[in-house]
Amino acid sequence: MAAPTPRLGAEAPAGPPPLQGSRIGPPPPGDAAVAAFNARYRPEPIPFVPKKRSKLLVAGGILGVIVLVGGVAFGGLKLLASYDDYVANPIGKPSVVGTDEPVQVKPAEAVPDAVLTGQSKLYTTGKLKAVGCKEPAYRPTTKDNVRAYNETLLSCLNKAWEPVVRATGAEFNPPKLVIFDNGQETACGVHDKAVNTYCPADGGVLAMQWEDWPEDYADNRPLARVDLAYDLGYMYALHVQHLTGIFEAAGSMQDTAPNEKARLELDRRQALQAACLASVFLTTEKATFPLRGDLLKQYQWRSKNSGDELTEDKVRDHGSRKSVEQWMARGFASGDPAACNTFTATPAKVS
Repeated sequence: MAAPTPRLGAEAPAGPPPLQGSRIGPPPPGDAAVAAFNARYRPEPIPFVPKKRSKLLVAGGILGVIVLVGGVAFGGLKLLASYDDYVANPIGKPSVVGTDEPVQVKPAEAVPDAVLTGQSKLYTTGKLKAVGCKEPAYRPTTKDNVRAYNETLLSCLNKAWEPVVRATGAEFNPPKLVIFDNGQETACGVHDKAVNTYCPADGGVLAMQWEDWPEDYADNRPLARVDLAYDLGYMYALHVQHLTGIFEAAGSMQDTAPNEKARLELDRRQALQAACLASVFLTTEKATFPLRGDLLKQYQWRSKNSGDELTEDKVRDHGSRKSVEQWMARGFASGDPAACNTFTATPAKVS
């Protein structure tokens, strides 16, 4: 801020009175005017006399400074560490306090595979909440259209299932989508047949075929529309199993199954649960996804005409026609994952 501009004619500012008269050379000793001038405007400096201070007080002061500086430094480092951690991982991680001793990390509590499958927290999350999924407006007549259809529906499946997965205490990540050509190799292996495949590699991969869809759509449009939605919902249900630990637990149980019959039963329990969960999604979204009229009839037909008896190899790994129909009906009637606990069902229910 600039000083005010002095005005002409103003009174002279207050200051030391001028010495009157003129002299040549220094004033004579004991000049009264000079003594009075110096006493008021040129006083002698007051000498500094250091005070004696208690050694304890000095030590306390030094210690306080050290603590203050250390606290500021630690706080700054902690703030920076917290900031960097948030940028790297918005969910955040536990703070780590520096120490000379190694950090003891407590291992996660081991949960038996039978508990992970039969008593999963997935069954306690309540009914699936509708998120307004609509049928994607892409006809499956080309590979690009099939990809666009699946990408659109996958986005809605993520929105529907993410809160459920998080409610179980598990972390959520969306699966990767691959639309493969016959003979193509993906993270799920070489696809020598037009068979949709799920694999937990890379956080979860949905490998979906496309080459049969143009013909299927031309032959039976309503059934193709149902199958497009159901197939992706089924594969996504396997991803939900993976995220909640059911997929790996079932696999571990299969590894230790006493015989092939027991192993195939576990396969069926896992597959029938996926069929049930896919139906949970479709019934939850029926207000906006048009599963009614001819599409509802085709869905009901599909539930009664899917099963191991109808496959070429007749391997009993996905469930009989009767079992598939029952579990699809349970999921569609309830809209609740709790209805899909195939792992505690009697063997007759998962034939």
